Amino acid sequence: MSRHVVLVEDEPNITEAIRFLLTRDGWEVDTHADGASATAVIQSAQPDLVILDLMLPGKDGLEIVRELRDCETMQALPILMLTARGQMKDRERAEKAGVTRFMTKPFSNREVLTAVRDLHAQANQIEANR
Repeated sequence: MSRHVVLVEDEPNITEAIRFLLTRDGWEVDTHADGASATAVIQSAQPDLVILDLMLPGKDGLEIVRELRDCETMQALPILMLTARGQMKDRERAEKAGVTRFMTKPFSNREVLTAVRDLHAQANQIEANR
């Protein structure tokens, strides 16, 4: 079973913390910090899961989600959105764009790990039922 994640986050401390956490849990983690090229990076990597910051340089996370959802091969890709903006309207906009799960900063390591494991398990269950 593949366990490959692309993490798109422009804050180096958050990137390193999540990368370390997931690598320790057996994930292959690719990191990227630029919103402008994130869609192409994700499509090229063909990950099992994406962790995506909302506010990125070049292009925001919602635009990236919309672009991914417009691509037939990326429509079922689990996307965990991380953001410091946790108002209900932000959550609603993210869900409308196609985000699978929304998590506000600050978050605990346990929250991230649980979300990633859950999203991966759900995606595998959906795939098994096809």
